[in-house]
Amino acid sequence: MNTRTDIAVVRGLRQVGRVTTLAWDVVRFTPRRPFQTREFIQQCWFFASVTILPTALVAIPFGAVIALQLGSLTQQIGAQSFIGAASALAIVQQAAPLITALLVAGAGGSAVCADIGSRTIREEIDAMEVLGVSPIQRLIVPRVLAAMVVATLLNGLVSVVGVAGGYFFNVVLQGGTPGAYLSSFNALAQLPDLWISTIKAVIYGFVAGIIAAYRGLNPSGGPKGVGDAVNQTVVITFLLLFAINVVLTGIYLQIVPPKGL
Repeated sequence: MNTRTDIAVVRGLRQVGRVTTLAWDVVRFTPRRPFQTREFIQQCWFFASVTILPTALVAIPFGAVIALQLGSLTQQIGAQSFIGAASALAIVQQAAPLITALLVAGAGGSAVCADIGSRTIREEIDAMEVLGVSPIQRLIVPRVLAAMVVATLLNGLVSVVGVAGGYFFNVVLQGGTPGAYLSSFNALAQLPDLWISTIKAVIYGFVAGIIAAYRGLNPSGGPKGVGDAVNQTVVITFLLLFAINVVLTGIYLQIVPPKGL
């Protein structure tokens, strides 16, 4: 049993090392020329086309649930005037980056993994290496950068749609005051809240792209291996993103003091 555990630990550490190496290679190859501009634009359009509508549709009920739940809670404790700040900050700081990450990883990342995996089992990646073409620079870098750019844009979309949805449900359904909703948000929100949301989105997009590319480059074999790699991509990315979210939120709350009234 100990031997099996040791082998599993070694394999896990080896996988972490390979993912880290791939991430460093992507960073190293990004400034190199020629940059694959056409591939980058195509991947940005692909990521946007498969994630914009689902992201907007998810953001509306997510903002509504946060607004309704917090509205009910603040009414119980007599703090209705803070519902705007509480719901808006929850959406901007936490909900928007996570929704963006889940959609980018679930929709875009799985498609990237399937594409790279199919190229791998057809030996296209090996053929590119034989011809002296770097598959990381040609295929991986544009996809990772596209995931980062689209994740940042979607984060802004989710923030706007979520806050607007929360405002609507709080004011219309719960009888809240529009002035109190907006004034509390202005009183407690600050610019670093938007910055940490954007930073999270960029990191989430990078991680989603790296994991998708890594699993696509290393399928277990055959079409079934590509399907398994796609499933593993989504699960691993979700776990990593939630862990990264906890770390980034803890660091942010320690570094940036809350804004007082």
